[in-house]
Amino acid sequence: MTETDLKQQLVERFREVNGDHPMTDADDVYVSTQFIALEDLCAVHGREADAVRRLMLERLLPLPGYLRSDGAEMVPADLFALADEAGGVDRLEAWFTAHWADPVTGEAEWDAYLSGQYVCLHSVTPATIQRKDYLTTAIGAAAKELDAGSARCPDRLHALVDELDALEPAFTAYDRLRFGGPTSRDTCVDAMRARFPRR
Repeated sequence: MTETDLKQQLVERFREVNGDHPMTDADDVYVSTQFIALEDLCAVHGREADAVRRLMLERLLPLPGYLRSDGAEMVPADLFALADEAGGVDRLEAWFTAHWADPVTGEAEWDAYLSGQYVCLHSVTPATIQRKDYLTTAIGAAAKELDAGSARCPDRLHALVDELDALEPAFTAYDRLRFGGPTSRDTCVDAMRARFPRR
């Protein structure tokens, strides 16, 4: 199979997962500052891009986070870090899913990881995924307490929001199209700061 064929298969898989949404110039600029082209990352690490594309198609590595308008497959700079930590791509799934006590949840998180859609974190690891889940749940609960007239100080909410803010990048308009609505930054960071401003 040629590199062109592999690239096309990867594009088709990406669009199956994310839908077919246009990338604007602003999207391209954002993605280029947050991610690296697969070809460039492979050159840095001495890997063949077509071999990495095969691993993605075989569900051993995550799909690209974005397809830039020029067709570049944009991936996180630490794409290979988890596989290296696990002892290789063949061991990655077992290593990754073992971070969840519930095997069903672990498999669901593995599927989410492979989708490439964890563009909501600067660094995608089981620990940061779990921390983001905790923070978004805790932020929602703290906001409900404050809305219900709890006498508790909003300092805890601000601390949770600040921590999530540090974990997450800014997102771009393309993300709101593929996710079908606001991002976690929109709802759990920006909206919370607007509703409960610091005094």
